[in-house]
Amino acid sequence: MKTLDLKKQFKHLYQPSAKKVEIIQVPSLQFAMIDGAIEKGSEPGKSPLFAEVTQALYGISYTLKFMLKKRKTNAIDYPVMALEGLWWVEDGIFDITVKDNWFYTLMIMQPEVITKELFDEGLEQVRKKRGDAPALSKLRLANFAEGLCMQTMHIGPYATEPATVERMRAFAEENGYRDCVGLGGKHHEIYLGDPRKADPAKLKTVLRHPVAKK
Repeated sequence: MKTLDLKKQFKHLYQPSAKKVEIIQVPSLQFAMIDGAIEKGSEPGKSPLFAEVTQALYGISYTLKFMLKKRKTNAIDYPVMALEGLWWVEDGIFDITVKDNWFYTLMIMQPEVITKELFDEGLEQVRKKRGDAPALSKLRLANFAEGLCMQTMHIGPYATEPATVERMRAFAEENGYRDCVGLGGKHHEIYLGDPRKADPAKLKTVLRHPVAKK
């Protein structure tokens, strides 16, 4: 059985230092993706729809993994990658402390071996096993090229992210970059821990913002 060590291959994208902000070039990668919006008066951790789309993403990702691992010829094993979220607002200025006007694309990276045909087959398997949840019809397989970005590891609860974002913006200003979040760019979070189980003080989240040279 062939093994794809995605976590090692993309370590520079998913395990940045918490001590510094880095500039990286993010290549085009393939993801299972789903779009949505936080309901007025709610937030990601309390939104039933957000929970539903998260479950759909994990459902297709684990189904595809085991489809490839169990096939009789050319079996391939690989890890299910971290849940990621792109966040933005349609009107006004993106404010990380105000969450009930956020739109999002949730996504989980998929290896290039996953084709559209395999993805569609996986969706049918999920439907047969769990029923045809509305979120499943919104799932798509697509490539996303983020390009030039700055990123760092945020350690701690989500509520303390604004301080890390300010550190990122100060780094950009000092080094001749423009933070593009709010200028067409999207606030990117990569969730490396489960907030339901982890000690909030030790929770790890990669924060990534697209940037441009001034």
